Amino acid sequence: MRCSLWSFWSASLLFCLGLLLHCEAIVHTEVQAGPLYRVLGYPLSISCNVSGFASSSTRKEFEFRIAKPAKPTFEVNIISTGDQSFGYAMYADRVRRNEITLTHVSSNSVLFEIQSLQKDDEGEYECSVINSEGSYAGTYTAKTIVKVLENSLSVSSPVSTSLSYNEGDALTLTCQASSNTIQHTHLSFAWYLHRDGEQDAQPIISLDRDFTLGPGRGFEGRYQAGLIRLDKMGEATYRLNMAQLDLSDQGRIYCQAQEWILDPDRSWYSIARMNTTETILNVRAREVVPDTSSLVVRISTEKTTLKEGQELSLSCNVDTQNLAGRFFSVAWLWGNVELARIGPTGVLSVGPEYSTRVKEGELRAARISDRDYRLILQPVRTEDQGEYLCRVWPQDRGQDDAFTQGEAKDSSPLLINISATESGLSVEMQRNVNVKEGDRLKLTCKVGEVNGDVSITWQHKSTSTAAFTSIISLSQKGVMEIEMEFMSRKVRATRPATDTFILELDEVTTSDSGVYQCDVSEWKAYSKTNSQSGSATVTVAATESFVKVNLISRNSRVTVGDDVEILCRVRGSLVPTTVIWTLQRDAQIIDNILTLNSDGDISWSGDQQAYQVKVQNKENEVIYSLVINGASHREAGTYQCRASVFLENVHKKLHPSNDLAVMVQNPESNLILTSFPNLTRNINTDVQINCSVTSKHFASTRYAVTWFHQQSAENKTIVSSDRDALETYGTLSNRQRISMRRTKGPSFELTIRQAQLSDSGLYICEVVEWLQDPRGTWYQLSQVSKITNLTVIESGEAVFEAQCKTGTWIGILLPFVVFLLLVIFLLVLKICRRKGSGGQKSGPSLWAEDHPLNTKPSADD
Repeated sequence: MRCSLWSFWSASLLFCLGLLLHCEAIVHTEVQAGPLYRVLGYPLSISCNVSGFASSSTRKEFEFRIAKPAKPTFEVNIISTGDQSFGYAMYADRVRRNEITLTHVSSNSVLFEIQSLQKDDEGEYECSVINSEGSYAGTYTAKTIVKVLENSLSVSSPVSTSLSYNEGDALTLTCQASSNTIQHTHLSFAWYLHRDGEQDAQPIISLDRDFTLGPGRGFEGRYQAGLIRLDKMGEATYRLNMAQLDLSDQGRIYCQAQEWILDPDRSWYSIARMNTTETILNVRAREVVPDTSSLVVRISTEKTTLKEGQELSLSCNVDTQNLAGRFFSVAWLWGNVELARIGPTGVLSVGPEYSTRVKEGELRAARISDRDYRLILQPVRTEDQGEYLCRVWPQDRGQDDAFTQGEAKDSSPLLINISATESGLSVEMQRNVNVKEGDRLKLTCKVGEVNGDVSITWQHKSTSTAAFTSIISLSQKGVMEIEMEFMSRKVRATRPATDTFILELDEVTTSDSGVYQCDVSEWKAYSKTNSQSGSATVTVAATESFVKVNLISRNSRVTVGDDVEILCRVRGSLVPTTVIWTLQRDAQIIDNILTLNSDGDISWSGDQQAYQVKVQNKENEVIYSLVINGASHREAGTYQCRASVFLENVHKKLHPSNDLAVMVQNPESNLILTSFPNLTRNINTDVQINCSVTSKHFASTRYAVTWFHQQSAENKTIVSSDRDALETYGTLSNRQRISMRRTKGPSFELTIRQAQLSDSGLYICEVVEWLQDPRGTWYQLSQVSKITNLTVIESGEAVFEAQCKTGTWIGILLPFVVFLLLVIFLLVLKICRRKGSGGQKSGPSLWAEDHPLNTKPSADD
């Protein structure tokens, strides 16, 4: 008994150690998650890596195949890292020309690339790793789907092939870029300059896929000074403005658009890129003309003290020798800020801070004569007070009509004081406004004691140090004008009452936080008489601060075949939301189940037939239900839903939900077995031992059966049959004398031919019931066993045993027979005596010694 227990615990320990070693050697192959949407004629790249091999430093060999939509069950070999002849003929030429490559990134990972996609390249790609080790444990293949789209990106620019400018001139170029891809994509746009003598082109200014504007390397200074701008006009037009060309700008200039798509792994991928034809840009150098003349610049005004709403007229006088025929650039500055500049040809340019006032007619500048220039600012505001000066640059005109700019000369500063008027115009706004991201911002500007017509301009700045930028304006005639930057936004300016102006901006984001200002101006006839402004600080709460994602289920522990419903509750979001369901089956791999887009489209990742999704809208929350129809072990694991909101064409990720573990367990086994507990058989005879299933079962149920023979507390496997009835024998001798068959019931019959004394012992019938889950995968229930004790005996012992069995009857019948014989003998004896005592003479004795026999009489007698 002690030996038996020691054997059991030793075997258990070895089994557990085996499982531990096996778990450490699980091989896992992973490929880039799909579906991957790529564009015809553009590259495709798929990464594939493997982990879990005993030797991580040994280089692994990989293979790529494809199953095309027309024949989804037929795989076509493409390329292998270890076999140059691996690919089928349809891919061999492209592999030979390096149009299709498979490159090792490391010993355990590769990168599969197609340089130019063809429509026939669409399908399901499989990455396989060659197992160089003796045993198999894990997954050695992984698949992803590739969809090939038609190219719908178009880029054009109505620019001539060659342009010539002078140093310091302004350049304006336009470019159209658009796409009508059916998938949700983003566009990025950039103007490039390929300088003469340089290998690569450099971006001048770009708008990335997240709609962030930024300058290229080397253009930062001019961009920050407002000399380089990129304006988007309408849906597809991009305008480049370079206020002052530099000699370094000479080269070839073009615009480029890229189309980006968000892959299932949440990374952005450029699926298409197009450039316009390059335009040659020639920039002629100017000669530096020393200012040998006695240039004098003066600034003057009639009034240095003004009231708010009055007109400020600043005259700039230029005096020098030989003034006739000379050219100058003249600018007015308020402190260090340039208000306006008149170029040598009389063209007016305005600083970005004053562009709005030019549009509204508040700022005007002109050349009055050869020496006199004038700037008018009306109506003035109290914030316009300060020091003003004029700055003049001599401009020398060459034979090619190009201007060369000389050294600047400044006037003395002129201090202007502006005091508030006695006008009763007042503007009032709520000082602090809080709004949730994605909601509508509504600002109210109350105006009091208006005298005449009123116009309003709404402005915004994100920080206290930034300059205000205009959003939208409403003229005194009721005409609304939206600034270019906000053309794509849902913005409105209304006047529901004579003293009330309202700004509405839909789907605000955190970047809309800051200070909002309403500039109100009074008009008489066609002149402004007074202006006042009010401001409000707006704080936009980030979505993740008030939107909560929670995952719950009423039945997370189920039996195979049960339905499971998991509820993802998104609370607080009233904007379009995208929900991604994920399943983590082990510690490393997270699989995407499906993506429910904000527009209602559902994108499934691979074969997910077990799942259904439902959406239920409630007040202040949306419930996304993931239903598992007939759960199997494949659907067990940790579930999570991840939500993102769609704001201003940008997906903003929220915090993921809590993890929810779904456990799928096997049903309890109801298997019942019957067999004869004891059997005695003669030596050299055939023995049949039956083990029958008497419990109810499904028609599809299968059984695995193993017969053991136990002698001296040791179990030896005789024969086993798996669920597919494939038999395996313990030893070759067993196969010669022992057989097993299944009969209706089912019943499992073990036959031992020519039984020997050594065949005696306990015979254990161990049966495992196998069932199919809803996905068609087989799983086993707990095992059930029955024991039969077989005794094999010699033939003589059989006779003795038969005699022993009849001895009891003989012992009973023998005395009775002896008694009857004795009675009969006594009766016969009595009868004989009676005959002898009846008076008859006794005749002569027949014995010859007493009386000789008479002879036969002769004829003579």
